Amino acid sequence: MIFSNTKSVIPSMKCSLKLCAVLFVSCLAPAYADDSTKTSTSDELLKAIPGTFALAADQYSRLLETVKDDPKLPRTFEGGNVKTAGPKDWTSGFFPGTLWYLHEFTGDPKFLAAAKDYTARLESVQDFNGHHDVGFMLYCSYGNGYRLTQDPVYQKVLVRGAKALASRYDPNVGLIRSWSHGKWTYPVIIDNMMNLELLTWAAREGGGGNLRDIAVSHADLTMKNHFRKDSSSYHVVDYDPASGKVSRQITYQGFADDSSWARGQAWGLYGYTMMARETGNPAYQAHALRIADFIMKHPRLPADKVPYWDFDAADIPDAKRDASAGAVMASAMIELAGLVKGAQGKALMEFGRQQLLSLSSPAYLAMPGENGNFILMHSVGFLPRDSEVDVPLNYADYYFLEALLRYRKLMSK
Repeated sequence: MIFSNTKSVIPSMKCSLKLCAVLFVSCLAPAYADDSTKTSTSDELLKAIPGTFALAADQYSRLLETVKDDPKLPRTFEGGNVKTAGPKDWTSGFFPGTLWYLHEFTGDPKFLAAAKDYTARLESVQDFNGHHDVGFMLYCSYGNGYRLTQDPVYQKVLVRGAKALASRYDPNVGLIRSWSHGKWTYPVIIDNMMNLELLTWAAREGGGGNLRDIAVSHADLTMKNHFRKDSSSYHVVDYDPASGKVSRQITYQGFADDSSWARGQAWGLYGYTMMARETGNPAYQAHALRIADFIMKHPRLPADKVPYWDFDAADIPDAKRDASAGAVMASAMIELAGLVKGAQGKALMEFGRQQLLSLSSPAYLAMPGENGNFILMHSVGFLPRDSEVDVPLNYADYYFLEALLRYRKLMSK
């Protein structure tokens, strides 16, 4: 596979180092090999997944050792140090979620024990309503834990957390308020679509039917007010809480208000794909397909399909890549492919496959023992604030492994 347009933004590697990484992954692969590779010996990605998980397991084993005396949770690696965050940080659920995925694939009891430990550290989040990211925090951690163990304690925490999240909903506006800080009046960000799955799940688990209604109302109004004619999305829509009307539309973490911040487009794609699955509403699936079309056909999408941090960044083709956006997109593309039949579904699956092949290459996959022992390199958190630029991020790792698991499941049927 050719990775063009990466020379100026991806640090070069000597061929010997690339070969070393490939050989390392190949040597570890048998430890976690499974029968999925037998079903499609011509599928390069499917064959690579066991080795990629082996590398991920090795990295996270080292990372666990690095942070063993820190009560907080790993978030990124900057300035030669692993940066950690507390339970109420919006990213807190991704590290335990990644541990659950590692346990799911490897069956290693070490990852089961670690996943339980780091999940339990978020128990207090079940009563937290300081911002909208309770879904990220609890559903990625406790949600995966409950899916894999059926522990009733996890179920109770999730339902209680969903009710805490729902407390941020104002029926006069019809949306969940994202932030309680800043200069906005009633801000709603596109990221909030990701937190609706906690509500739809909890509604099925006895949390109350209004939880599903809140999720649907939020999705409907976000579809109406967040998206432009080309199906790209603003980052933030501020509302007048008295009238429920839109006050302004901006892109806070992107290049400009009228630009297409890459991770924002990924959140929208993932969120509407998830809502299509959760509700069966064809309008959500159609909207997800429009967002996917915007991404796949964008003239400034790099050849390796890992996006620049903003599709409209001024310094393209020298703009930073965002592996986290690529990982979220890949996971959503693969799930959407499973909902869509025919040529359209195949195109989505192939696009997600190509993104994962790129992310699984030495251009983005960390060398063993490097990158602070995170899995993916070259993500961007908040470039306009010069925060977490060209670093590993825990959510990039989470959605990367999720996408690989989704691909393996669909292709092994």
